[in-house]
Amino acid sequence: MQTIVLCCAAGMSTSMLVQKMKNEAQKRALDIEIEAVPVADFERILGRADIVLLGPQVKYEHARLAELAAPLGKAVAVIDMMDYGTMRGDKVLDKALSLLA
Repeated sequence: MQTIVLCCAAGMSTSMLVQKMKNEAQKRALDIEIEAVPVADFERILGRADIVLLGPQVKYEHARLAELAAPLGKAVAVIDMMDYGTMRGDKVLDKALSLLA
């Protein structure tokens, strides 16, 4: 099972997006775990995450976090602001899946 982790400032604002992504994954019969955590927990969750998506509000952390993830072969990407703002779980899931491939 692959794990997608969404990071935002406090781990709260992505909760609704995570639920929409889970619903979409279930519709597609995908065996994927999706969770949200605060960006402060990045290093703690990195070992079990296959990909980390950052909320637009913490995109300033992208370079630093991608550098930490690179030695483990893990991708870190920023969620599109429009997809995040409109809670397009299907689009965010598509982005994550394309990076996992």
